[in-house]
Amino acid sequence: MSEIFDCRDEAQVLSGMRQARQAIGRGELVVLPTDTVYGVAANAFDAAAVQRLLDAKGRGRQSPPPVLVAGVTTLRALVAELPEAVERLVEAFWPGGLTIVLPAQPSLTWDLGETRGTVALRMPAHRIALELLEETGPLAVSSANRTGKAAAITAEEAQDMLADSVKVYLSDGMATTGIASTIVDATGLIGTDEKIVKVLREGAVSRVQLREVLGDLLEPDVA
Repeated sequence: MSEIFDCRDEAQVLSGMRQARQAIGRGELVVLPTDTVYGVAANAFDAAAVQRLLDAKGRGRQSPPPVLVAGVTTLRALVAELPEAVERLVEAFWPGGLTIVLPAQPSLTWDLGETRGTVALRMPAHRIALELLEETGPLAVSSANRTGKAAAITAEEAQDMLADSVKVYLSDGMATTGIASTIVDATGLIGTDEKIVKVLREGAVSRVQLREVLGDLLEPDVA
């Protein structure tokens, strides 16, 4: 069984982070804590590793994983265009529980699945996740669970579901919120007459919070 490293222990976090970096570099999977739920991560630029992630979850290419980044500089490098309204969202909710879908930079050589030229990006508010991202670069990260099961809120729950399909498990106790990120589709802000941001999944950031930033650019609330 793959080892769990307790990142609340100084000795274990050093060893765990080193092994996690090495695993990502070899195209293997790592489970890591985030500010929402635990995630299973792969090198975003390694197509075989991303496929390994999808297989571990029992998910097809029609459900591509989001990409976690360490900051706005990486965000700008990965998207074709960054609308001013998205900059406001990032300022308000990053790092944090908001995933933003935008057109991907067309020059990127990656294969996340059937993305239709888009990428879903988030900067997590968690020290372990951010430290790993600083060292590895962007990571394809999906919730650490088998598809159809509840997202793991501890490393042990993730291990019960994913077992040896994951090389390294990094633990930081129970996830802070246990609530998945909100996902918004901001592609409608680019190249269309009717500028609109759609909510694809409600989660850690509420519609009320989004409307405070976006105003009428947010799709109308469902009655």
